Amino acid sequence: MLIPDAEISTFDLRYESYRMKNPALEARLLASILERGIEEPLEGFDVMGTRVLLNGFKRYRCARKLGIAQVPYLSLADDEAAGIVAMIRSSSRRSLSPLEEARFIDDLHRVYQMSIAEIAGTLSRSKAWVSMRLGLIGEMSATVREKILRGDFPVYSYMYDLRPFMRMNGVEESDVGKFVEAVSGKKLSIREIEQLAQGYFRGPDWFRGEVLAGNFALALERMKQVPEAPDGCSDFERALLRDLEILGKYMQRVAAKSQDRGLGSRPFFAQANLLLVGILSRLGAFSQALRELHDRTGQA
Repeated sequence: MLIPDAEISTFDLRYESYRMKNPALEARLLASILERGIEEPLEGFDVMGTRVLLNGFKRYRCARKLGIAQVPYLSLADDEAAGIVAMIRSSSRRSLSPLEEARFIDDLHRVYQMSIAEIAGTLSRSKAWVSMRLGLIGEMSATVREKILRGDFPVYSYMYDLRPFMRMNGVEESDVGKFVEAVSGKKLSIREIEQLAQGYFRGPDWFRGEVLAGNFALALERMKQVPEAPDGCSDFERALLRDLEILGKYMQRVAAKSQDRGLGSRPFFAQANLLLVGILSRLGAFSQALRELHDRTGQA
């Protein structure tokens, strides 16, 4: 399929702030484009003679730096909602982060008045998957969202290290915002952010003061002086390990019992069917959460 070129000056960039920035990745992309040109088309939707860009902002910025006037461009749809849906449906190829998906899904929900069920059906996703992303964007302050999308704070540190603390009594959204503000853009590793978060939200006042003052090395060094639990895990981690152990055991039990030829009473079928409807509706989001945890733990 021949992809037509478009004048780079004709793009509408209204969604640029919805996409995450990664300066290191963009620098490598710049070198690649300098050597081989733009190999994948930029994507968006066309409405009333305007090309609204949805995907390819890194390529766009690189083209501007290199003085490239025309770039390959593919229109995904002829209206805004359809363009957003088309992009999210193929997000596995584009590797949208959960926060980027959440920004666009929030628009479908608020601006285009699509219900959670309609969004789930259109995207071929579960309602739990859609609800999780709407919840993510709904609980996040504008300041924190900006830090993450700008590439100053890792989205996965927010989702897996900070969100659990937001469910604790006494931890306010403003506390999370102050922590993100303090550590953003400081080139800390994900492991260091996790350690600082543990001390900031669970530790004494002096530790919080060190973090807010930017004394990260001192705070991390003092954490090393605190004796660890014998197994090296936090209370939250030990609880999750117990849950995973129980989950594995009951998965085997249910799989084995479901094959029993003695199952046949009408009351059992009626009740089991109702329970299975609820379980299966959450299975997609549950499976994705397990895969993400598996990938994350495999990097340790």
